[in-house]
Amino acid sequence: MTNRESQLHVPADLEGGLASLRGDCARMAPHWTVPDRAAARPVSPSLIHGVRVPVASARLLDAMADYGD
Repeated sequence: MTNRESQLHVPADLEGGLASLRGDCARMAPHWTVPDRAAARPVSPSLIHGVRVPVASARLLDAMADYGD
């Protein structure tokens, strides 16, 4: 059961908006560097087993210009 009297009511935007958020992200970006990774090697189709695509998904992809045409 939730004790409603103990919940704090605070405004949704505590930091000052989008500009403040962008500044926070810019300061945090150096902490989240992407590790160097080797390029993915292609996999032979003979090694791919058990992949099932629902008919509706296959039709959807077939109708998309990037995939089906």
